[in-house]
Amino acid sequence: MRSTLTLEPDVALKARKITGKRGAVFKDVVNRALRIGLEEMEREKKPQAFRTEPRPLGLRPGISLDNIADVLDQLDEK
Repeated sequence: MRSTLTLEPDVALKARKITGKRGAVFKDVVNRALRIGLEEMEREKKPQAFRTEPRPLGLRPGISLDNIADVLDQLDEK
């Protein structure tokens, strides 16, 4: 299929560089790049699970954060 396509200058420059390095035909380089890019765009990306690393809070022994009301009471006593 014949089509007119306007490439942005940076894209055209990259394609020309690859054409020169590989001794390839410009059309083949553009078609291969489009295939690779379109296949990547078609892939369904699964979101990665967000993980956190537990860190010690440096709390004094005997202080429990299980009940916020108790923690607030202990802070009010000081």
